[in-house]
Formats: sequence, C-alpha cells, structure tokens
Amino acid sequence: MSDRAARKSRVVNWQGPLLAAGIFAAVFAMLLLMAHQNQSNTSDLGSSLREDPYGASLLFDSYRHAGYQVTRGQDEDSLSDQDAAKTTAFFIGGNSPYDWTINGGNLQSGAKFRKRLENFLAHGGRAVLLAPAWKLESKSQGWELENQWEQNPHKSEPAWLSPDFSTMPSDLEKMYLGADGPWLRTDSHWTAMYTKETDTTAHVYMAMRQAGNGELIAASQQSFLLNETIKTHPNPVLLDLLAAGRPVIWVDETLHGLQQDEGVLWLVQRYRLQVALLLFWATLLALLWSMTGDLVRHASNDTDAQIIRLGEIAGVAGQRLLQRSIPKERVVAECWEHFRRCKPQDAKAISTDPLWGARLRTALAAQSPLEGYKELSQLVAEHRAAAKGLGHVSNNARENFMLKR
Repeated sequence: MSDRAARKSRVVNWQGPLLAAGIFAAVFAMLLLMAHQNQSNTSDLGSSLREDPYGASLLFDSYRHAGYQVTRGQDEDSLSDQDAAKTTAFFIGGNSPYDWTINGGNLQSGAKFRKRLENFLAHGGRAVLLAPAWKLESKSQGWELENQWEQNPHKSEPAWLSPDFSTMPSDLEKMYLGADGPWLRTDSHWTAMYTKETDTTAHVYMAMRQAGNGELIAASQQSFLLNETIKTHPNPVLLDLLAAGRPVIWVDETLHGLQQDEGVLWLVQRYRLQVALLLFWATLLALLWSMTGDLVRHASNDTDAQIIRLGEIAGVAGQRLLQRSIPKERVVAECWEHFRRCKPQDAKAISTDPLWGARLRTALAAQSPLEGYKELSQLVAEHRAAAKGLGHVSNNARENFMLKR
C-alpha cells in the first residue's frame, strides 16, 4: 500500500520544460521576424516571395498545388545539392548584387551565375531563364544568351502572343507581352517557342535548346508569369511544358538580394544538421529541467521527517529551523508541539517516563535552542530504539542511528 501511495504521490516537474519551450519560442519567433523583414526589404520584381501583382508567388503556388516539390534557394551553393536530372531551375531576372567579379582589372557581371548554370546543365538539369539582365555566354557548352532592344522603339501596347504551333503543342496558351519589351537574340541552335512577325524580321520572345547534358529555356520577359497575369489568365499547359515533367521546382532568390549569410542556420541547412539541432534542444531541455529541481518530485510519507530530515544531523536541521520566522526561544517548543500532534502516543511515553521526562523539561528550558533541539532529537531517537527492542543506546550510537535514518 505504501509503495502504491508513493507512486501516486509523484508529481512531474514542468518548470524546466516550460522554461525551455519559452526560450525556444522566443528565439524562433525572432529568427522568423528577421527573415520576414529581410524578405520584405530586399525582394525584387518577379520574386517568388512577393504576393503583390509584381511578384511570382502564384506561379510556384500553382506548381505546388499540382504536386511538384518547390524549393526556394537563398544560398548560391544549394543548387548543386539538387538532383539535376529531376529538377527544373527558375532564374527570374538576373541582376544579383552578389555576382560581380573583377577579371583583368575590368568589372565583370554574371561570372559566378554562369558557372553555377553550366554545372547544373552539365549534370542534366533543366533551366528556365526569364528576363536575364546581362549577356550570358558559355564557351565550354557552346551557347550564349542576350536580350535585344530596338534602337528607337516606338510606343507599343501590351499584347498576347500566340505560340509557334510548328514546334509547340496545339493547346499551348498565349504569352503576355509587356509594352516595349525586348526579345531574344538567337541562332539556329535555338528552337523558337513564341515569336512575333514584324515588317522586317521575326522577334523571338521565348526559345529552348540543348545545353551540355541538360536543357535551357529562355524568355526575354517575365510579365507572363507574374501574379497579375497568372491570376487573370492561368496557363497550366505552359507551366507543365516549362517543368517538362520533372518533379522538383527550384527557384533562385539570390538574384533578388535574398542571400543567406553563412551563419548557424546556413550551416544547419547546408549540411543537413537538423537532427543534431533537435538533439541540442533536447539536451538543453533536460539541463534546464534538472536545474529547476528534481525531474520527479516525491511526496514524503514519513511524518517524522518534518522533525529530522533524511541525511541531516540534528544540528543542520536545527539551523534550518532557526532560519524561519519562529522566535529562537520558541523553536524547541514548536518542534515538540508538532511531534506531540503527529505522534501523541510516543510523545506521552516520553513525557511520562521519569528519566526522559526530566530530560524533556531540560531541553524545553534550555538557553540555547540548538542544544535543546539536539537533546529533543536524541530523546526521540532513544524512544524509537527502545520501541524496537534495542534498549537505551549511548550518545554515539544515537548519533549513528540518526544518520542512518
């Protein structure tokens, strides 16, 4: 019965978990706020994180709803972690503030971007470049990409451009063109997807070609994939054509200034240390839990422990009592009164015994509360020993008996 009652009296200490959870929630909320503030301040036209008419969030939401796995890359090296043969990478814009190098004393843009793109295509990836801001040329793979503008463009209105049905599916949707938009400079290696006939020549606005071991699609504008256009004129056939059945959609956000610094979170994501991070938080939780007290609190069933604590000699327990608000001259009397209420038969046996009664009165009248308390505890110990048939014991035996208790 006593063991069952002791098990029922155990209470789990929740102060540690609540403290750890509070710290984790505060830190995590701060990181989310910083990330959101960074995105809202640096997102550029065509960013997949912008939800206004000039963002591209609906494009990638559409891919996600269609069953594709969409990943936003805010680390220049994260593209190399993808399985290129199963990934379609979107690059919207291309005016990255982090992609400037000095070559022979001249400022050169797009060098690191071109190297990443070449490596991705070499592994069989499919890349979609929308409105590149600079000329890209790969001598190793034999392709180049550049937008062409009219020297004196005349004022033109936005228009919807039909696909080239000689090379494209017949159910492909029209492409929205912004006013006075550029077109692509292409050669015979490119397959035109959307073209517009003019008085002198045909302007190509979207084309595709083989590049390395992969495929490259280029579009001179990004207007046809912005939120405003996707919302009013959805084009699922074109989106499937761009993805080409590859299950993973990866979009580069470093072109819009969303560069993730190489800090702790970058290391966790880059080297897949999520499990190690969880173990760290679990260890911190256990540490805070243990620091706030016992992991499981046990209610004591021994009423005598209120007079003599387990593992403490009488002097230590007396000092604890002296630290309370009880007047010093009342400490011994309060202890005896409490013992008398808890153990009335034992208290009566001690007080009525000629020898013990005299020592009890001496302890209650002692000038030093500590000496009186020690004498009182010795009386209790001797009475317990006598009740168990041990008889009277010496002072050293009494002290040893109390230490064992």
